[in-house]
Amino acid sequence: MFNSNISRRNFMGLTAGAAGAAALAACGSSGPSDKGSSSGGSGSGSASYWSLSGEPGEPIRQAAIDRFNKANPDTKITPTFFQNDAYKQKIKTAIGAGQAPTLIWGWGGGGLKSYVDANQVVDLTDWLGQNAAVKDKILPSSFGAGTVNGKVYALPVETVQPIVLYYNKKAFAKIGANPPQSYGDILDLIPKFNAKGIAPFSLAGQSRWTNMMWLEFMLDRQAGSEVFDNVFAGKAGSWSDPQVLEMLTKVQDLVKQKAFINGFSSITADSNADQALLYTGKAAMMVHGSWSYGIQKADGGSFVKDGGLGWMNFPPIDGGKGDPSNTVGNPGQYLSISSKASAADQETAKKFFSTTLVDDDEKAGWVKSGGVPVLKNSDSLFTGDDAQFLKDMSAIASGAKTFAQSWDQALSPTAAETLLDNIAKLFQLQVTPQQWVDNMNGVIGK
Repeated sequence: MFNSNISRRNFMGLTAGAAGAAALAACGSSGPSDKGSSSGGSGSGSASYWSLSGEPGEPIRQAAIDRFNKANPDTKITPTFFQNDAYKQKIKTAIGAGQAPTLIWGWGGGGLKSYVDANQVVDLTDWLGQNAAVKDKILPSSFGAGTVNGKVYALPVETVQPIVLYYNKKAFAKIGANPPQSYGDILDLIPKFNAKGIAPFSLAGQSRWTNMMWLEFMLDRQAGSEVFDNVFAGKAGSWSDPQVLEMLTKVQDLVKQKAFINGFSSITADSNADQALLYTGKAAMMVHGSWSYGIQKADGGSFVKDGGLGWMNFPPIDGGKGDPSNTVGNPGQYLSISSKASAADQETAKKFFSTTLVDDDEKAGWVKSGGVPVLKNSDSLFTGDDAQFLKDMSAIASGAKTFAQSWDQALSPTAAETLLDNIAKLFQLQVTPQQWVDNMNGVIGK
């Protein structure tokens, strides 16, 4: 079920085997398609649609378009598919020039906010209110990254990819312990694993975004989702919340206590070396995305097949304010409608939203690719060896009171780069928690 050919996460998207949308933000396998127009619709009820090329996403998107066009012969959606990096540049240029396609594919978060600030995308809030049946088919937790200033500007589509805590069952058996049910349990486990020559956690620290996953969970469990919501909203000084300093101190304490594999700052995620440390038993646990399952299944020999891999949501911090059901990662991919498109073309796009993109074929297509759809009630489609993992990922995504988008996706590129740089310095003990806060406050809203 899982495609293991792509095994890295690039800046905006998370790639690798386990989730169907893993390849969506990865490098596509071909350039722009000649299948359609690269500009807005003509006003006749047609709609142009730009998105990403490559497996598994492109054929699933094309199938949806084909279904819609067959059912609606008087209108037409025409796609153009681009490789990932080319798409980012072309869509930015097209939107800036007022030549956006009718349907704009994206990751939500900071990119979407820039479109909203420039009045380039349609506010879907009232439309969703009038089409409650459509909204009710989609996981509520997926709407956050498509929402700006309390209004929905992008429909969640395709798949969800939560980040989870993986563990090696044999490593736990060696120290006679159970998986952690609280952060206090994690602290208790660190010296026990180190005493046995097993690293408590694998971490590909050179890649920076892998460290970020720790901060995302630690801040949520420590302070709840409100602090980062304030950062995303551009509220000055948001990082100065005392809970942030508490969280950053806890992270540096983990480094000092040797919670992470020796030399973690020189390990890269692109090489999947962090994955190998877990399935070979050199590390006991790893915080990583749902796409990691497919990598371990493909590269770990019989590790997954023999039941050696366990997984769970990140445990609560003792006394923390965060809801333990919350998760972080990719709550979906997103489609917006260009505000420059004609009224007829916008109506075609909305019909596409309310019919094809929430139908059973759409749901089945993403499940077949190895993904957990943003659409509700997909569990009956999870079959075979991977069924339990997919069911559990679906349960985490659907049960989350808050499904926070990965910080580097939620923030602007400028703020995201500063974030990743300072996270790396934090883990390498090159900045103090207060210096980290000061540095990040300096790029809020930029």
